[in-house]
Amino acid sequence: MTGSPAASRSSTDARASARRAWRRAGRRGAGRGRGFSLLEVLVAFVVLALVGTSLFRLFGGALANVSASEDYSRALLVAESVLAEVSGTQPLREGSQSGTADDGRISWNAAVTPYAAPQGNADLDRAAEAMPLRLLKIAVEATFNGPDGKPRTLTLATLRLAQKDTL
Repeated sequence: MTGSPAASRSSTDARASARRAWRRAGRRGAGRGRGFSLLEVLVAFVVLALVGTSLFRLFGGALANVSASEDYSRALLVAESVLAEVSGTQPLREGSQSGTADDGRISWNAAVTPYAAPQGNADLDRAAEAMPLRLLKIAVEATFNGPDGKPRTLTLATLRLAQKDTL
């Protein structure tokens, strides 16, 4: 026999009391981890509200940009079509035209004027007068309201040759 019954009983009692203490500590710790405190819940709601507000602002700005882009694209299409129509008209004559498109949301002005070089040269101007052709500038301005309600203007221009006698 290695030990007396009293010694084995005391080691068994020690193990049992250690198990009980461990279970009590585990229950206390488990009780604390089962839920969130009121402060933790409030902090989570504040963080969620801040993130939600930022996302709503971001999406709202993106929608405004899409609307502005759509208006700009429509004005560009109107200006391109008017420019193509005016420059394709034969014979090409000096003058101006105006109109509206998209139920009056886009107004346009087209002007056909003689082209003047930015840095004129007297010798080139005399040579141009002697030629049977003349260079004309065709400019189209499309005006539309931006997302802020202020009018925006888009201008397209091109150059075309025309006979002098048709002017």
